Amino acid sequence: MDVAQEFVARLRASAPEFATAAGAQTAVVREVVPPARHRRSRCRVVLRSADGEETDLTFLGPVSRPVAAHQQAFEVQIRAWLTSGLGTGGSWLVADDEAPDGIAVDVPAWSAERSPADVPAPRSAG
Repeated sequence: MDVAQEFVARLRASAPEFATAAGAQTAVVREVVPPARHRRSRCRVVLRSADGEETDLTFLGPVSRPVAAHQQAFEVQIRAWLTSGLGTGGSWLVADDEAPDGIAVDVPAWSAERSPADVPAPRSAG
């Protein structure tokens, strides 16, 4: 499995953690696009609450190369954002033509506004 495939597999496997972080009953990772020199990484997550309500979210990562499994910054930042309460305003909400509602969470911009102590440490790749 190459690094891009590992990136996709890691994000898909994070769905239960995303659900827990958001206080949702379940989460499904519907789309993952690994980063590349010419495009940002993206992750589309659908959260379902106990009453059946769905929240469809799109997260944008940086333009870069996929990173090795021990560097799990994107999924850690997504979990941190979900834990913070699904903020509905801020410069980190950006227009995105590919997002279902036309808006995406710019994860690097959101993380830059937070102090390093607010972002949870990555889990070890055990």
